Amino acid sequence: MRWIMLCLLLVPLSGFCGGPVLSSGQLLYVPVYSHIYTGDKERPFNLAVTLSIRNTDPRGNLRLTAVDYYDTDGHLVRHYLDVPVEITPLASIRYVVAEKDIKGGSGANFLVRWEAAKPINAPVVESVMIGAQSGQGISFTSQSREVQE
Repeated sequence: MRWIMLCLLLVPLSGFCGGPVLSSGQLLYVPVYSHIYTGDKERPFNLAVTLSIRNTDPRGNLRLTAVDYYDTDGHLVRHYLDVPVEITPLASIRYVVAEKDIKGGSGANFLVRWEAAKPINAPVVESVMIGAQSGQGISFTSQSREVQE
């Protein structure tokens, strides 16, 4: 019995041994911030947002079917796609929310839906926020999270 358990422990499990996670589509939630608050009086500090979507697969295309921007209250602010967009192997695409566009608020987010004809490496989807006021600058990133496949 011990030998069986030992053999089972030595069998690599997909996704648990550092191998790539393959998928043929996902719905991803990406937290973003069109502004954050500073100081005791919670003064807004506006930020530009860049949503970056990177196809990490060296052989397969992925198709974006939705890139939607939501505000703090969960209301749709903007659809970024009218038709699906193909991203070729190792290519990337970006969507920008201008620093002066504060409609999203401090709890804004994107929902990104992608699909592929066959299982491929899951893309890297992240947001980069950056802003500058009175000689002070701030920047940070945020990672996507799968919410449905």
